[in-house]
Amino acid sequence: MNLTLTVLEITAPVFLLAAVGFAWVTFGIEYRIQFVTRMAMTLAVPCLIFVSLMQTEMDPTALTQLSLATILAYVGVTAVTWALTLGLGLDRRTYLAPLIFGNTGNLGLPLALFAFGDVGLSNAIVVFAIMAVLSFTFGIWLVSGSGSPSKVLGEPMVAATLLGALFLWQGWETPTFVTNTLSLIGQMAIPLMLITLGVAVARLTPQGILRAAALSFVKLLICTGIAWVTARYFTLDRVAFGVLVLQIATPVAVTSYLLAEKYGADADSVAGLVVVSTLMSVGALPLILALVL
Repeated sequence: MNLTLTVLEITAPVFLLAAVGFAWVTFGIEYRIQFVTRMAMTLAVPCLIFVSLMQTEMDPTALTQLSLATILAYVGVTAVTWALTLGLGLDRRTYLAPLIFGNTGNLGLPLALFAFGDVGLSNAIVVFAIMAVLSFTFGIWLVSGSGSPSKVLGEPMVAATLLGALFLWQGWETPTFVTNTLSLIGQMAIPLMLITLGVAVARLTPQGILRAAALSFVKLLICTGIAWVTARYFTLDRVAFGVLVLQIATPVAVTSYLLAEKYGADADSVAGLVVVSTLMSVGALPLILALVL
């Protein structure tokens, strides 16, 4: 009973904030999702990543282990989902990136924060940062068939990740007034992302629900299983173990839909994956959380 209440206390704020965004659209109130998303992804989230990496107090060995475990987990997920799409004859440009990369920002970061506190958030930032680099390089190549290194380095989240890693490695600190300013900006990120998630899901018009449901369930099993095995292999501590499994198991991100729309993949099919996998996560993530707590 206590575990159930703990899980509800952790997950309720996440889905309630998303519900705020969903209700906002339902009531017909204007929400400029492009502006909010741009502000979050080019300002708030990069500040959150940079400050979190700069101030992290993770043991260097633990940080290295988590980073290697994250990379290996994504390699494993990529190999299995690539074989899956090939075996089922699915369009690689449409399905592969959404099956690999999850919503480690909108859902993963707040879940880690509420479940494991600031230490969990620091671990989740590491996983999210690695995912961001992979998503804006390999992920874009999957969807578009091409990629530009200069564009990757120009992405604020990637630049913040590299700069934060440099400050962490060298033990540098920005002046206090700069750190406080960046921290305040970064604090906008999680509520903005969660509310925007609800808005985006409310506006999507998914098609092929049955296929989306089947693929969402398979993605959940593959990602959770591979992350669990990888975390055990690296003997991660309790917090890192839980964060890695939660992050890799998150549902398809709305950004996958935006990239499919931008590069001419089947955006409607991706929209179905976003909606169905997000709804599925309402029941699945609390269950996973109960297992890793």
